[in-house]
Amino acid sequence: MPRVRVAQAADAEQIARLLRAFNAEYDEPAPEQGWLADRVALLLGQGATAVLLLEASADRDDADGLTLTRFRPSLWDDADECYLAELYVRPALRGRGLGRILLTATMEHASRRGATYMDLTTTNADTAAVALYESVGFDRHERRGPGTDSYYFEIDLPGPDS
Repeated sequence: MPRVRVAQAADAEQIARLLRAFNAEYDEPAPEQGWLADRVALLLGQGATAVLLLEASADRDDADGLTLTRFRPSLWDDADECYLAELYVRPALRGRGLGRILLTATMEHASRRGATYMDLTTTNADTAAVALYESVGFDRHERRGPGTDSYYFEIDLPGPDS
């Protein structure tokens, strides 16, 4: 049975490995492993960043996916908003519903922390991600302008007592 847990600073090396694998998959640059792990540990310690780790099976010592979220005060509400910066599941495990489990757990975590709204962007070429976000209720907005190749998504979250 898959398990999702909130990461701690001690998980920073593992988080950095997953983030670097995610960037490598899309030929995007990534900082050196040690620097990124130190940065992740610092951000987790400051409290405005949260990482949830997905462990697809109990027989693995390493996480199989993650979400990285950033919390910020809302301008329009006496609550926080949550930006979903990263959602990643190892390629070999995709298509099994693990992304949905991870996303749902992340939305629940954000709501428990008091966030009433979540937003994110993704490339319009990532049709699996677009379908996932729409299937859990995110509203999609087209980005406008030259060279635009991404969508903006948003959703209202239930309050922590819902």
